[in-house]
Amino acid sequence: MDAEMKAMKTGTSTLGICFDGGVVVGADHRATMGHFVANKNVQKLFSIADNIALTTAGLVGHAQVLSRVLAAEIAIFEMKRGGLMKVEAASTLTANILGGRPYWVQLLIAGVDEDGSHVYSIDSAGGSIADTYCATGSGSPYMYGVLEDQYKDGMTEKQALTVAAKALLASAQRDAASGNGMDLCVITMDKGFQLLSEAEIAKLINSI
Repeated sequence: MDAEMKAMKTGTSTLGICFDGGVVVGADHRATMGHFVANKNVQKLFSIADNIALTTAGLVGHAQVLSRVLAAEIAIFEMKRGGLMKVEAASTLTANILGGRPYWVQLLIAGVDEDGSHVYSIDSAGGSIADTYCATGSGSPYMYGVLEDQYKDGMTEKQALTVAAKALLASAQRDAASGNGMDLCVITMDKGFQLLSEAEIAKLINSI
């Protein structure tokens, strides 16, 4: 029964936002099975390299497998090459994996490299699209309402974090399959992947 429920968990809000010098990536915590809230603390935001994050929407089992495979493949690449994988290359790798067999997921690959800040949306068939910001999952229409209104080129890290938190709060209020808190991370070239603590997220939300 547990394996069956785990396989059916769907519904999500995730996003990635480029800012001047890095990216902000976020995801909610809720997993649902139909109208039932199956879990209130599901991880949907993963560090798959020091400079790259992955967010997952869709079946939890598929998402967890993909996060492990991608982290391992990137680690092997970096060990052989002696340097970071570019975000575009990680996006291509992910798209190729999804194109090889069916995974019921929608992913974001977001990160930074020597070419700048990047966010890629990758569908379950392996299509990869680059953008300056992107939202996925059942809560994406509500997040796009915030992103379209408040995103602007050249934002600071603080501004991007504020917009990301507002977008995730909007989806939690209107999408029944999203909510129960959020994870947020910042990725920059000098500091790498930094996951915000619960206290930092609470302070950010209180400041909005």
